[in-house]
Amino acid sequence: MATPAPQTPPNGESVDARLKIYFLPNLLTAGNLFCGFVALTKIVEANLTPSPDGMIDWGPIKLALAFILLACIFDLFDGRVARMGGVESPFGREFDSLADLISFGVAPAFLVHRVVLGEVFISYPQIGWFIASIYLLCGAFRLARFNCLSALPGSGGSKDFLGFPIPSAAGLVASLTLLIVHLNEHERGLGHWKYVPAAVLVFLSAMMVSTVRYPSFKSLGLRSTSTFTKAIIAALFLGGLLILQEKVLYYVLPAFFTLYLVYGFVRPRISRAMRREIEEEDEEDNGTTAS
Repeated sequence: MATPAPQTPPNGESVDARLKIYFLPNLLTAGNLFCGFVALTKIVEANLTPSPDGMIDWGPIKLALAFILLACIFDLFDGRVARMGGVESPFGREFDSLADLISFGVAPAFLVHRVVLGEVFISYPQIGWFIASIYLLCGAFRLARFNCLSALPGSGGSKDFLGFPIPSAAGLVASLTLLIVHLNEHERGLGHWKYVPAAVLVFLSAMMVSTVRYPSFKSLGLRSTSTFTKAIIAALFLGGLLILQEKVLYYVLPAFFTLYLVYGFVRPRISRAMRREIEEEDEEDNGTTAS
């Protein structure tokens, strides 16, 4: 059977020549995808059955949480590196969304069901699976909408996200789960608050497909400037994290992602000058469209 000849675009240029795959940004995206896969394997390997002395080995779950948060860091830098080098491409955008769906969609949904929802809805496990699937479905819709809007003419260079970004949603889910694990390790259960994670997951699902605008902070980079006061506050904040470490990490991470979630509601009600101060935007960047 004859092998069909490769298709050639009308201008005579080969398909491989037109498909630009830039090494460093896509390597960071691959790191994001790898972290999501490892997180899933650790969630599957975890044995959450209490031992005879009533203890649970949370090690694999903590490692899965760490890999989800590490995937957030990879995702933060892949697009930034591409923009700094002027090497953004349709391939990178699609590859990034595929990686995000695994690391920030499948992994967090499976994680919350395994650690929280399966225990909360132990009598009705279908409810737990359904809530987790809502998060995954909305995350997929959010990524598909982002790609479609990014491909529209005039949408490039946007400084806003339309809907809560799925990496931030995954960061909030992972950090809240880490806090729950920390409380369980110290025999401090959620009590009547055990239904809160399920409500948070449903709320985050709705926020991902909402029309609330969030700043992407794309203008922040190596050349970004800041006031002396904010530089001091940032330095003290990082110093406090290094000194206090785990004692504050369990509470700082959920608070950080929650503040970003709430900021989307507060943002339209603050002055444009204050918004530029918070988001470090230049005045000429204000007229951008949402993506």
